[in-house]
Amino acid sequence: MTTGLSKVAGVVGVGHTDWREDYAAVREGKVKYDSIGLGALAFVRALEDAGISRDEVDGLIVGPTTPYERMGEVLGIDARWGGQADAMLGVIQACMAIKSGMAEVVALVYGNNQRSGKVNYGGSNAAGGASFLSYVYHAPWGFTSQGALYAMMFRRYMEETGLTSAELGEVAVAQRIGACLNPNALMQKRITVEDYLASEFICEPLHIFDYCLINDGGVALIIASAERARKITPNPVMIHGVGRYDLNTGATSLEPRLTEYYLPAQQRVAEQVFDMAGVGPEDMDSLQVYDSFSCHIPLALEGYGYCPPGGSGKFLREEGIALGRKLPVNTGGGHLSESYMQGWAHQVEAVRQVRGICGDRQVPDCRFVHYSSDVAGKAVSIIYGR
Repeated sequence: MTTGLSKVAGVVGVGHTDWREDYAAVREGKVKYDSIGLGALAFVRALEDAGISRDEVDGLIVGPTTPYERMGEVLGIDARWGGQADAMLGVIQACMAIKSGMAEVVALVYGNNQRSGKVNYGGSNAAGGASFLSYVYHAPWGFTSQGALYAMMFRRYMEETGLTSAELGEVAVAQRIGACLNPNALMQKRITVEDYLASEFICEPLHIFDYCLINDGGVALIIASAERARKITPNPVMIHGVGRYDLNTGATSLEPRLTEYYLPAQQRVAEQVFDMAGVGPEDMDSLQVYDSFSCHIPLALEGYGYCPPGGSGKFLREEGIALGRKLPVNTGGGHLSESYMQGWAHQVEAVRQVRGICGDRQVPDCRFVHYSSDVAGKAVSIIYGR
């Protein structure tokens, strides 16, 4: 077994803005914060949750939607170690910095005003451009929408495996159940598979319920060394395992997504993360999956060994992923129904589930939560636990 970064660090504080309030502010034209302000508010709330002062933070990682230097200036943090990363790699980098002795208490801060800023995730001026989103290379043919990419990918998957639209609809229905039990979630109306099937297509075979939300908000986490974490709180949420594997060959042609659905990368990461944590898929009490589109969930179920390749349709139909079923997935509502915080809110939900403070949506006796992401060519996993 490779212990690597297992239990080197733990999460001692989480915080976020009021996504419902943020959403209403945009709708009513009363926006208070830009992306930096949203991140700063989340940071203050994470400090309060941890019960520590700003001066105890000596590391800073900011999300890619805000400039590192300016965020540090606003927060008043002169970090001895820092940088910029997405949520999943930010957690891993914080563990690496702590393991190497470069930092002891690291703040991860994310703010995004994507809705009020009218950020486009498709079209001629798609966010990120060719520097980040490889599908922009297909702009001469009008293929710049992530929705179109995943629709094409998942149509092929459905033809190969026989997964039905009704089975895919189980994802949106299950996550809406979690959202309705989450006072922070934007979408508070339950839906059925029949509602899903009757809803409009955005890009067939994906319905409107298969698409993530677009909203403003901020999220922050405070991660401390294991020794320091236990001094801060008697029950820190430990990071038991991490893993990453990239499929770069053919990435700009979208080939890894369109032909193998990232299965090889997820299988490699599964070996890393479960080996490091000393547990397996059967030990997970909940799974949190980066779900810019619903089809990420069936692919993750297969890639991490919760069901065999090609077997996710049967798993969704017979085993289920809603609260109360065999493997509750995205228990807070996920990107589809809670808030689109680009994977950051999933970390908060994982931490709160392990803490046992999720109220009506709490997974009973939750010991381990597995987080999975397969964004922009890289598969990443984190296992949170007691």
